[in-house]
Amino acid sequence: MTDARFEDAAGAPLNLGAMDPDDLQVLSALLQDAVLTVADVAWQKRHQRLTLLVNRLRREDGVHVSPPERVRALLAVENVIGVSSQGISRDDPELVLSILAVSFEPTEEGAGHVVFTLAGDGALRAQVEALELRLKDVTRPYQAVSGKTPDHEL
Repeated sequence: MTDARFEDAAGAPLNLGAMDPDDLQVLSALLQDAVLTVADVAWQKRHQRLTLLVNRLRREDGVHVSPPERVRALLAVENVIGVSSQGISRDDPELVLSILAVSFEPTEEGAGHVVFTLAGDGALRAQVEALELRLKDVTRPYQAVSGKTPDHEL
């Protein structure tokens, strides 16, 4: 089934899940250098879900265009029983966060912490009962405003 929002997009919308650390490495690579604001982070305690609305560089399917394309994507972390942060102030909802990596620190029988390492020594940690994430594109690709990619990509 084709999503009408993406019929004229260069590539199909990304829709990936991660249920183990190997899958999470793939999502981490796709989320490297993604940006979001503090307001784009929401923990739905009742539904045990942490959601992040990110602006990510398209890196899948050999997409290499200049200037680089970006796409808005929704990342949902399921089975969340607690969230903590380091170096992030909820007082500034427009503060821009940049994701460097996403990792999993296991504790017991599938439980552990999903850790978002952020630029500037920040971190967001989700305590989970089991590793389950979903990354889904929600807009068409568009050209990055600056036309630049992070230096470490060059």
